[in-house]
Amino acid sequence: MRTLLGNVVVAVLASLTTWWLVRKKDPVSPAPAPTPLYLQPARWEIHPPVDFTIAAQIAMPAVVHIRTQTKSDLPAFHRFFFDEEGEGGFMPGSGSGVIISPDGYIITCNHVIEKASRIQVTLYDNRTFRASVVGTDPSTDLALLRIDATDLPYMEFGDSDQLRVGDWVLAVGNPFNLTSTVTAGIVSAKGRTLGLLKEKFRVESFIQTDAAVNPGNSGGALVSLDGKLVGINTAIASMTGTFAGYSFAVPANIAKKVAQDLREYGKVQRALLGVMIENLTQERQKETEVPVSQGVYVNDVYGGSAAEEAGLRAGDVIVEVDGRPVRNAAELTELVARHRPGDRIKIGYYRGGKKMETVARLKGRSSEEDAPRAQAGVFLAPLGARVRPITPEEKNALGVSQGLKVVELSPGPLMEVGVRTGFVITAIDRRPVSTPEEAERILRSLQGGILIEGLYRRGEKAYYAISTE
Repeated sequence: MRTLLGNVVVAVLASLTTWWLVRKKDPVSPAPAPTPLYLQPARWEIHPPVDFTIAAQIAMPAVVHIRTQTKSDLPAFHRFFFDEEGEGGFMPGSGSGVIISPDGYIITCNHVIEKASRIQVTLYDNRTFRASVVGTDPSTDLALLRIDATDLPYMEFGDSDQLRVGDWVLAVGNPFNLTSTVTAGIVSAKGRTLGLLKEKFRVESFIQTDAAVNPGNSGGALVSLDGKLVGINTAIASMTGTFAGYSFAVPANIAKKVAQDLREYGKVQRALLGVMIENLTQERQKETEVPVSQGVYVNDVYGGSAAEEAGLRAGDVIVEVDGRPVRNAAELTELVARHRPGDRIKIGYYRGGKKMETVARLKGRSSEEDAPRAQAGVFLAPLGARVRPITPEEKNALGVSQGLKVVELSPGPLMEVGVRTGFVITAIDRRPVSTPEEAERILRSLQGGILIEGLYRRGEKAYYAISTE
């Protein structure tokens, strides 16, 4: 037994010694690291490649080619796309449109069909129809047409609020009369204001993309990857008139509301808040002492407007509408434009460092135009500013007996010397002013340097030396 036990012990010791010598000579290597994702040949199994084909197949049959005749004073020998020629000659035009219902309603840009005496629509299957205008809305550059046809392919509106910067989109239209052209790009920005529209109540909150868009694409579709209509292509940023990197579309949530209004009422039911606004700047942030860096600064509130009735005042900073953050003036304009007169919206805003809420019952365009303060503004060309007499409330708040409030600035002497909207002019060349007519008379009598005196909302006095020459 002793011999057997000794043999077992020797065998165990020999095995351990052999294991130790082998490990020392060739240590066990750690398990190899997994191959990084970017080196895996089957990466597309985790993130499929972008497929544009389904969205293109949905969109192309619903995008039409629009050709127009517009009365012109040019000689009659000018030819155009149509078989017949009107008296006095016509100018040809072209663009795109999107079928939004099977019974022939087509949305396009107002500038595509504006002043046209005849509108011809060619479908994807090459059928041609004469189109009639249901209604137009120059403030959004949109128009609604109709053709006498049924069972048409059409596009459903998507939710443009869900678009994110970086999302893929398609632009479908007829650039340079090349029918059914599809280009792709990403959403580059949202809420862009370009100053393209000249209407008083214009709504500019464009989706910016880098999908190639050229003349003839106007009125065509901006399409999400699931084949939904998320915008109406309307403009390009270019120094040459052709595509140079960026294009712009009216968001679908605005286009849908405009189309519904034009179809039901023949005109857009535009809801207005009744404020003059600008983006919150660093300077305004310091002036108002608000604890936010993004929002909408209220320059002025129209008398009798929805904003005034809701308790908003000049100097407030709007940051929310119905719980949705508002970062700039374009976003606020877009959100209000989606509503109709009589709708109520909840507004979150700052007055100084205090966060407040109010509910505004929106009013229509006629009430805005009739508001006394809205009509009181007069543009003074020598100053490059629109001004109005200050109200009794503003007189009490500022401790003055008269003055003219600068509600809008254009390039001119006041803008050059750094005057900000909201500035109250109390005297010109040391002569008190209380009406725009008094200011005009004084300015006409002066030459050379002129001293402008006044103060800002917080009572801060300011003096500006300008030249009207």
